[in-house]
Amino acid sequence: MRKSAAIIFAFIISQFQAQQGAYYQQAAKYKMDIDVNAEKFTYQGKQSLEYTNNSPDELNVVYFHLYWNAFKPNSMMDQRIAGQGKNGDSRLQKDGVSRLASIPKDQEGAQNIHWIKQNGKDLKFEIQETIMKVYLAEPIQPNATTTFTMDWDAVIPQQIRRSGRNNREGVDMTMTQWYPKIAEYDYDGWATFDYIGREFHAPFSDFDVTIKINKDYVIGAGGILENPTEVKGYDAAAKITADKNKKAVWKWKANNILDFAWSADRDYIIKSFDVPEGPKVFLVYQQNDKTKVWEEAQPYVTKYFQLMNRHFGKYVYPTYAFIQGGDGGMEYGMCTMILGEAKDIKGLMGLMAHEGAHSWYQQMLATNESVRPWMDEGFTSYAEGSVMYQLFPEELPNPFANTVNAYRAFIKKGIEEPAVWLGDHHDNGNAYTYASYVKGELYLVELGYIMGEQKLTETLKQYYDQWHLKHPSDRDFLHIAQKVSGMDLKWFHNYWINTTKTIDYGIKDVKYDAKSTTITLVNNGQVPMPVDFSVLTTDKKVVTYQIPLNMTHTWKEKDIYGDFKTMPYWPWTQKEYMLTIPYTKGQLSVLGIDFSQRLADVNMDDNIVEVKP
Repeated sequence: MRKSAAIIFAFIISQFQAQQGAYYQQAAKYKMDIDVNAEKFTYQGKQSLEYTNNSPDELNVVYFHLYWNAFKPNSMMDQRIAGQGKNGDSRLQKDGVSRLASIPKDQEGAQNIHWIKQNGKDLKFEIQETIMKVYLAEPIQPNATTTFTMDWDAVIPQQIRRSGRNNREGVDMTMTQWYPKIAEYDYDGWATFDYIGREFHAPFSDFDVTIKINKDYVIGAGGILENPTEVKGYDAAAKITADKNKKAVWKWKANNILDFAWSADRDYIIKSFDVPEGPKVFLVYQQNDKTKVWEEAQPYVTKYFQLMNRHFGKYVYPTYAFIQGGDGGMEYGMCTMILGEAKDIKGLMGLMAHEGAHSWYQQMLATNESVRPWMDEGFTSYAEGSVMYQLFPEELPNPFANTVNAYRAFIKKGIEEPAVWLGDHHDNGNAYTYASYVKGELYLVELGYIMGEQKLTETLKQYYDQWHLKHPSDRDFLHIAQKVSGMDLKWFHNYWINTTKTIDYGIKDVKYDAKSTTITLVNNGQVPMPVDFSVLTTDKKVVTYQIPLNMTHTWKEKDIYGDFKTMPYWPWTQKEYMLTIPYTKGQLSVLGIDFSQRLADVNMDDNIVEVKP
């Protein structure tokens, strides 16, 4: 028995130590040569990929993403959209019918792999929808580097979502998710989710990309253009060099980014300017009556990057490009593809602010957005809301009041799905939006309410300092939040992300006495929270009482929304709480829960009491 116990104990210790291993991340270097047939919307591709295995594991297979294989009838994306009907993403279906089902045969997306080699040796591979599994000729040992070479051709698909040809704004080619991209490998294994329409994940990589295309085209991309004097659009004195087929060669480089994306159109113009302390910004768009507001963008974009750098961490790359891609908005390394035909500068900047903020919460802080879309979209939405509130001030109690109100309205529909669900596995497109964008944003709003805005700001700064250019998880973020605040916050994380339970506090009763007033508060919801209870006196003073929640064990010390007096804690198991304050009825004007309007309470009807003489 003693020997068996020792073996079991040793096994447990070994497993614990394995899980406590040092953080690592894989590395990749791409070198591509691309020859585009603009008339036929196809291209030939050659790729050399130097891949370094920084993990402690021996790798016997690798995986590549072939995203464009999704854009055809009866693909998994098509099947999923058809199954969801009208509940699916509105951009992928019309009246419940998948738009992919009617893609003409000659416009179906395709990435045809001719061959792939490892260190010169032919490899066996198999295509599984949008995933290519490659069997290695020799294992990649820990801390070893191998080189893959590959030859392929591709058909640029009809643009349904993000990628493709001739979109609704008339952009010829939006080249996103366009090349065979090696999958991320980490402690959770290979990130090989099929492409069903949502998000992505990838190792940080270096890119050296040469694109040969008709000389009349202008290319916008995320990276550094190395030969601006030889191509159209970037240098007024450029002498365009073309070969016998009237093609120019574009040379792009980018280091330590997740993805290389580009777009090409004959009508693009390029405008650029420098943001103080970086980056250099490029605006790439078609100049016409529908894009006039781009002319107003420079001062707003400049201030935008300055605010983001100040509040969320320094943008580390030398350039950033806003590119009219013609479909929604989607972030990539050092650039974004966005709709260009905005009605006003606030609308354009809202899109730019969101997609630009993904350079923090998706690119530099590269969470697995297929697994945790709420960290990607939600944290980005929080940054967007914060900066837009400063660019376009509104008469709101805080930058997120409209988001809280939208959440309250959505909850009444009864179709909420937990934020913990995988991005592509939500059953309802609207539910995905609220789980990922809205609840992810409110995750930070509620944390600011719980710990105080100053502590939240410090948490976000430390999160950036410790994890930018890495692949953090929610556990990493929560660890920092708890360390900064001194609070236990695991309970909140579990309620908000893993469940659809809601917050609902109310004022049950108010009793006025000769020298005081006693308020009975009630928890009608399923998510316990601390409560900031305030009164407005008849002489226009606001007095706030903080009622801590016992589960945090450490109470909020200060907040930007005013001073407060801390009361005895409210146990989460206790239904009601009585608060006695030293004010008479004649001294009170209004009583209420959360004057700052940050608490995502789903029923506001019983949160405020107006004291009438």
